Amino acid sequence: QLQLVESGGGLVQAGGSLRVSCAASGRSFSSWSMGWFRQAPGKEREFVAAINWTGSRTYYADSVKGRFTISRDNTRNTVTLQMNSLKFEDTAVYYCAAGATTHNAQNYAYWGQGTQVTVST
Repeated sequence: QLQLVESGGGLVQAGGSLRVSCAASGRSFSSWSMGWFRQAPGKEREFVAAINWTGSRTYYADSVKGRFTISRDNTRNTVTLQMNSLKFEDTAVYYCAAGATTHNAQNYAYWGQGTQVTVST
């Protein structure tokens, strides 16, 4: 079992930055690949970024590549998504997930409750 709790969402102006974090509790966080997904109103949940269990490999959706950075700290059981140059279309609920590095949400075993990120124009 792995419990995931996101934090750090909020309201930011377009062009600004925001960092969202995910704190994990449970067994062997360091053995899990982690990912971030997001879901905007009326849209399907979409892949944002992922990182393997060592942190040596990262993966990004084309829409956020070059603007977002995923990282993890296995000593603190956290995974972080640094979001820069935010755009209005980045507005969504952001979810932390454990279990894979793929774009397919069905491959992830555990999910957090989500944190709202709102980008104003």
